[in-house]
This record gives sequence, C-alpha cells and structure tokens, in this order.
Amino acid sequence: MSPTATKTARPAFRCSDCGWTTAKWVGRCGECQAWGTVEEGVGASAGARAPAALAPSAPARPISDVDVEAARARSTGVGELDRVLGGGIVPGAVVLLAGEPGVGKSTLLLDVAAKAAAVSAGPADAGPGGPVLYVTGEESAGQVRLRAERIGALTPHLLLAAETDLATLLGHVDNTGPSLLVVDSVQTIADSTVDGAAGGTSQVRAVASALIHVAKTRGIPVLLVGHVTKDGSIAGPRVLEHLVDVVCQFEGDRHSRLRMVRAVKNRYGPTDEVGCFDLSDTGITGLADPSGLFLSGQRSAVPGTCVTVTLEGRRPMPTEIQALVAPSPLGSPRRTTSGLDSSRVSMTLAVLQSRLGVSLANADVYVSTVGGARAVEPAVDLAVALAVLSSGEGKAIDQGVVAMGEVGLTGEVRSTVGVQRRLAEAARLGFTHALVPAHGAADLKPVPGLIVRPVSNLHEAALAAWRVGEPVSRAEPGGVSRPTGREV
Repeated sequence: MSPTATKTARPAFRCSDCGWTTAKWVGRCGECQAWGTVEEGVGASAGARAPAALAPSAPARPISDVDVEAARARSTGVGELDRVLGGGIVPGAVVLLAGEPGVGKSTLLLDVAAKAAAVSAGPADAGPGGPVLYVTGEESAGQVRLRAERIGALTPHLLLAAETDLATLLGHVDNTGPSLLVVDSVQTIADSTVDGAAGGTSQVRAVASALIHVAKTRGIPVLLVGHVTKDGSIAGPRVLEHLVDVVCQFEGDRHSRLRMVRAVKNRYGPTDEVGCFDLSDTGITGLADPSGLFLSGQRSAVPGTCVTVTLEGRRPMPTEIQALVAPSPLGSPRRTTSGLDSSRVSMTLAVLQSRLGVSLANADVYVSTVGGARAVEPAVDLAVALAVLSSGEGKAIDQGVVAMGEVGLTGEVRSTVGVQRRLAEAARLGFTHALVPAHGAADLKPVPGLIVRPVSNLHEAALAAWRVGEPVSRAEPGGVSRPTGREV
C-alpha cells in the first residue's frame, strides 16, 4: 500500500446504553455489564485529524450579561407537578415521564396540556403564546378525545395529532408553532432514515435527539412519555436519560388511587420532592394534603395500630401501621407484610423476641400499612414494633401517639433524618405525643401542641406508648428489660 493511501475507518462495536467501544463483538458490555447492547458500528480512522475551527455564530459574553428571563420556569397549571419540577417547566426543557402501563401518564400529561392551552389562550402577559400540540403514537385521535372529554380537557387551543413518523411530527411543529409539545410516547415514534423498528435503541436515540434539538433551538418545552422494563427501569438506551433535562418516575399501585411523581434527575430544581395525585374515573387531581389517605379514620383506639410519619423526598407523610398477632396452627408460622420491607419487619420481630422476651414462635404475624402506602425506610421500625406489641398484649396505643425511629439489633432506638419536619406534620394533624430517638432530641425545636418523648430503647418506648401522661422510666445500662404485661 502506498504511504499516501487514505486510511479507512476500521469497524468497531459500541454499547447502545453507555457508549463503551470495543474492537470485537461481545455479548456483555464491559462497562455497564448489560447484555445484548453491543452493536456494530464504525470506529474512528487511525489517521483522523481534529476538525477545523469555525467562526462562532455569536461571541462569548460575560456570564453576568446573559439574560435569564427567558429561562424562568413557568407554571404548568398543575401544582403538584410544579413542585416536582422546581416551580414549573423551563422553556426549551425536555422532560421524560416514565412509569408502568396504566399508571396514568397519559391522563396526567393530557391534563397538563389542557391547562397550558388555557393559559396560552389568555392574556398575552399570562404566558407564551401559541397552542399546545399533543402527539399520540399509541392511541387514535378519537380515543384521546374521549379521555379528554372524560377529564374535562377539551379546549380549542389544544391541538391533537396521531402520528408515528418523526418527519411528520416535525412538520406539525413547523405548522402550528406550539408553546408546549407533548409526545406520547417516544418509543412509538420512528425515524425513516434510521434502521430498526420503533422503540429500538437506535430509533429512540435518533427521535430523542431530534426532539431535543427542536426544543433547544425554538425554546419549546417538550414532555415525553417513556415506557419501563420489567424491573422498573426506563426502556431504551441509557443515553436517553442523559440527553433529557428532567427524568420523572410515575409510581402507584393499580389497586390504589394514589399516584406519586418523583424526579430522579432535574437540571433546574431539586430531586427530593414528590408530587401526589389522586387518579379517579373523572381524571387526575393533585393532592396538596394526602395525609388522610394513609390513616384509617378509626374514632376509637384499636389494639395493633400505631402511626408513624415517613418522608417522601422532603414531604412528610403520616402512615398508619397495622399488625395482627394470632396463634398459628402451622409448624412454621406466617410472616406476612404489605407496604413494608419484609426483611426489616423480620428483623424487628427478632429483636422483640430476643431483647424483650416476646414469644412469637407459635404466632402468625401480619403487618400492613393503610391505604396502600409504601413505608420502607428504617424510621418505621419503632411503629412496627409497637403495633406488634399492641396486638400481642391486646392493649391499644393512645390515638394521640406517633412514633418514629430505627430499631437496632440490640434493641436501641436510633436517630433518623428529618425529625423536625415529621414532628411539625404530626402536630398539624392533631397528634399530642411523639416518641422520638433520644439521640439528637435535645436539638429539636419545641412544636406547639406536641409533647416530645425521647426514648433510647424499646423498653422505654413501650412504657411511653401506654403511659403517655407519666414520665419515662429508663432501662438499666447494658440491656433492655421487658415491659410489664401478660405474655403474648
């Protein structure tokens, strides 16, 4: 070969999820360890040179001279979604909303599109002009229209298009000039210039890149619906989550009306906020105060219940824990949980049996939350232990008591995060006594109407739960003694 011959690009293989490259095909990515994601591509030529410099379209400016008004977040009209996004949606931002089928993604975004269309139809100073374009690739236009009629989302400034071709979608954007673009879903749109079926890694990457380019160049906020896999992760290449500005997870049990939206990535706001929604036959509505969904509403104290306050992001959520201890006819008693971490519940039962002498070897134990709530953080351990004790002893805990704290293997009650916010929520709901870990209790600020009872172990917590008006008796150092009462 002549020394002046042009060097051709050599073949290479690239992971569609993380971008890792290799000279030969392998079944498993060496970087992200994903199976079946390595695809054949073209690597860089051995004699590749750096691209020539081009004149910039606009000179660089001091950062203090950059106009920030165009990047201010604008309300979507849905308060709970604004909470998650950090005050609203930023012009030019691309938001990916992912969730399981039937959880309510399309219903929520159709409601957001209708409210945004109503704002765009108002005065000129109320928001950006232009209609809202809703592109559906999964349903027909008639099906979406029926849903819009059911949830009250019919407005003339909401434009609907049923398309699955990317070029046609971009044509609709050129013709309508929307102030907001909703695509349901990104896995159903295909680019005719890219090989592969819609929903494939190459197609999803190409479609997302084109929509992001439109959003950034025209300043149009884009809301994308994304599918999830069996394990709950977002379907498609991992690079999709890196390309978009905001990634939101839509969660909820299909047997419950409660839906939660949490941001797992947010370039414009926090990622520890949670939005709560109520999904019903008439649509989806935001829940500014979802406390009543997780409390049973019992007017009289019942054995086997204890209320705790969990944290969903930065939002305190009161949750009622219910326990039932019953004699078991089986050689291996049942341990059944619902809405709780089964491993932590098993650990708490072992601590009760070992440190307090509670006999549970011949008893079935059922522990559940009320209203389909999920309480998996360690701070619910104390409430679980007290609920089991209450059911076994047959004595009800006072309705004004709320308990929070992690239970260690030695029986001690460990500190937890966000105790001050939990106490403020408990006082707002009318609770009068709170059992909190003794460690760090001295730094807590007084909460009007709430008596804080620091406890250092399960013995003190059990005594305080049934004797809210008496001082707590401290256990002897080096161990935890069993509270008075009959055997379980």
